[in-house]
Amino acid sequence: MSSGVLHHRPLHARDEATARVGMLLFLGSWAMMFAGLFFALGVVRWRSPSWAPEDVGQLPTRWAALNTVLLIGSSLALQLALRAVRNARLARMLSSLRAAFLLGVAFLASQAFLFARMAALGVRWETGTFGGAVFGLCGFHALHAAVGLVGIGGVTRAAGRGTIQPARHLRLQLWTQYWHFVGVVWLILFAAVFAGASGA
Repeated sequence: MSSGVLHHRPLHARDEATARVGMLLFLGSWAMMFAGLFFALGVVRWRSPSWAPEDVGQLPTRWAALNTVLLIGSSLALQLALRAVRNARLARMLSSLRAAFLLGVAFLASQAFLFARMAALGVRWETGTFGGAVFGLCGFHALHAAVGLVGIGGVTRAAGRGTIQPARHLRLQLWTQYWHFVGVVWLILFAAVFAGASGA
């Protein structure tokens, strides 16, 4: 009996290590893809006499700033959930997870409105290099946010069933890391696309 338990523990530890390494590799690969897209955006911005082009008009910077607040709030709520489960405060963990999920939903909904505002300004895939670079980056990021939201929803359901515990919360750790990555990429995107632009 004891030998079986001793044999099981290192397997569990290896599984956790594999999951952590897998998430790091996954995030690293996506980081390189985003880096390539940001480089392309930088080239476009460097070659453009003004940012954004004159025929585009004012970018919806204030709305993009609201999206930033929503995403930071969601990321903070996830971090609070992680702290709560480590301190065995399961009710607080669940409420923080629900808040993170709802703020994430609000972020995606707000992103859809932001895309509509930008499209109305003429920033679309087919409107030249500027529109393709900006809309491509925003759309690619929104896709990653949607994936993260599915993951957070799954963790929230698991927490509601009581399967996320102080001794077993790797799933929450990994999705928290992923969501922080989504937040960092958005901050860079916000600075690259909207910083210095004035608009509604």
